[in-house]
Amino acid sequence: MGPADLDTRLGRRVAEAADAAVARRGAVSVLDVFTSLGWLTDKAVDRWRRQAVPSLQHVVQVAPDKLRTAVELLEVWAQSRGMEREEGEYLAAARERRELRFLDAPEGSGGTGDTGERAFRTHWIAPDATTAQRNREQKRRTKAPDLVVQMASDSWECAACGAENELFRLMEESKPHCMECVDMGHLVMLPSGDAALTRRAKKESRLSAVVVRWVSSRKKFRRVGLLVEEGALEEAERQCLADEDARARRRERDAERRAVQDVEFQERFAAEILQRFPLCPKERAERIALHTGARGSGRVGRSAAGRDLDPGAVRRAVIASVRHEDTPYDDLLMGGVPREEARARIAADIDRVLSAWGEEGP
Repeated sequence: MGPADLDTRLGRRVAEAADAAVARRGAVSVLDVFTSLGWLTDKAVDRWRRQAVPSLQHVVQVAPDKLRTAVELLEVWAQSRGMEREEGEYLAAARERRELRFLDAPEGSGGTGDTGERAFRTHWIAPDATTAQRNREQKRRTKAPDLVVQMASDSWECAACGAENELFRLMEESKPHCMECVDMGHLVMLPSGDAALTRRAKKESRLSAVVVRWVSSRKKFRRVGLLVEEGALEEAERQCLADEDARARRRERDAERRAVQDVEFQERFAAEILQRFPLCPKERAERIALHTGARGSGRVGRSAAGRDLDPGAVRRAVIASVRHEDTPYDDLLMGGVPREEARARIAADIDRVLSAWGEEGP
């Protein structure tokens, strides 16, 4: 594969995603590209980090061969830009911090050392990246993810000691374990709600874990708190009481600034939609931007990629709007059609609308 391959549609999309990532932080990873292309979501990455799937290929929405092609295109792009290669660490959100896989292990493979895996773990650093950018990227490459503990809402039994229906459980190799068996029974629960207290308690605690609870109506886990050492929580509470007035004044100023920023962001998001889909009606672009950028909505516009106007995030927001407004998708779901099957049925309808709005074809 050579520079000419960057002129294909996928090649141009990979290059665009990589350029956008480098412009933001001076570096780019395979995960950045997959997310920008719309192949990967934050929810999917979280499942992978928690070892809910054997490898990343199980949550990416394209075939493994296409993933490899994108990674090869990213390397061609990186070499054409003189980027520096660094290998990242991808560790599971579990006590053992096992190395995560991007692809299923080939028959007879001895682990994660095959060439394909190394290519997927590569981070590319811009030669003109600043010292601060390089330091942040180093931390990003090597930082282990938070431990994640589930707040149980159903009956369960610890796989190690047989204890039943404890409040918290840590999943290891898809099996639930109680806090005593994973040496975390001494931690106390700090509910979500006070960002400063949470941040300080986590900093003071040598051991901590994010607590999540399954929300059946939204079919996903929601963060509800943090497990920390009791002494760390007491120290964090003391620090927060000491500067409570100053933080209250800062919150007021931040609220005023965010109100203005929301309007500006939605205007920029709508403009980006019209740039990528020039035949999309202006009113529709504005409605999509308003919907996806609503504060507290959890939609793609509120994600880090959405706020950066990442091409993949913009495209996902447009596709979501088309799916619900211009196809029979909702009727199919109400008729009992499984979600994945419903999406497959309306895929051609979405492509026709995007083409009519001026998106470049294959």
